[in-house]
Amino acid sequence: MKFLDQAKVYIKSGNGGHGCLSFRREKFIEYGGPNGGDGGRGGSVFVECVANLNTLIDYRYQQHFKAKNGEPGMGKDRAGANGDDCIIKVPPGTQVYDEDQETLIADLQEAGQRTRIARGGNGGFGNAHFKTSTNQAPRRTNPGQEGEELTIWLRLKLIADAGLVGLPNAGKSTFLATVSAAKPKIADYPFTTLHPNLGVVRAGDTDFVLADIPGLIEGASEGAGLGTRFLGHVERCRVLLHLIDVTQENVVEAYHTIRGELSAYSETLASKEEIVALSKCDAIDPETLEARVEEISAAIGRPPLIVSAASGLGVDQALYSLTRVLKESRAAELQAELDKNGPQPWRP
Repeated sequence: MKFLDQAKVYIKSGNGGHGCLSFRREKFIEYGGPNGGDGGRGGSVFVECVANLNTLIDYRYQQHFKAKNGEPGMGKDRAGANGDDCIIKVPPGTQVYDEDQETLIADLQEAGQRTRIARGGNGGFGNAHFKTSTNQAPRRTNPGQEGEELTIWLRLKLIADAGLVGLPNAGKSTFLATVSAAKPKIADYPFTTLHPNLGVVRAGDTDFVLADIPGLIEGASEGAGLGTRFLGHVERCRVLLHLIDVTQENVVEAYHTIRGELSAYSETLASKEEIVALSKCDAIDPETLEARVEEISAAIGRPPLIVSAASGLGVDQALYSLTRVLKESRAAELQAELDKNGPQPWRP
């Protein structure tokens, strides 16, 4: 299945049914009176979050969604049927934006969440609705209200606990393939990864989701390389694992390049907890490795992790470092919720 994280969709809710102009006509009933029924309500357009989707690829082939119109009213005081709603199903983590791509309409993060994007038009009143003591034979009806139509953007941000960032060929895909059952494409040239990959990782008694995104290069915030389009997929992560290829000459420059692009994209993303690790550490001699560790330690103010996904060196240490941060983050969120809502009453 191809990965698609952005789609433009046109939606239209249903029109309301027209009210009916009708009079009761039966034998031996001289003044039957009005009996025109009301029109039915038009269907609405909803966006619903479902658990069994992980891409927006369905909306590459179908971009128009319309709810059904309401049925018109009929004689004998029969109201028209309501139009069927249209439900657009999206994966968890989908955001709905207006056509300007800046106005956020909805943010669906959990399966079962649903929001109405376009409301169906109300049905018109039939002439029976306008009957009064002084106007016993009204010939007035209301037309059905027109539905709403608009263009929206669906933008998927993957729900992951931890994210991998770094320059191209920093070993991110190899690390993900080593610690999970994910099978990302791995090769010895830049930009092997063209779309995000997810893997479920188990460290001790803790499971978490790890996201790998395409590598960043200098100027990505201005569109260089693949740009920063995929950084939204790690925007929801609690912690970032920053991998730096130890075989390159200037590891400090590589670190600052990624930090600069994260800051240019979002201060929220740049402020996230970060774990720095030197990757491919089995590919150089110990003396060079020690020199690179000293350089990066002076730049970030703490020693980095030493990792090699190919040989397994330091992989467990990196996973347990991620787990520690995740547990602390979840505990802090739980405590904040308790402080806000107070202790919950005991229930049997």
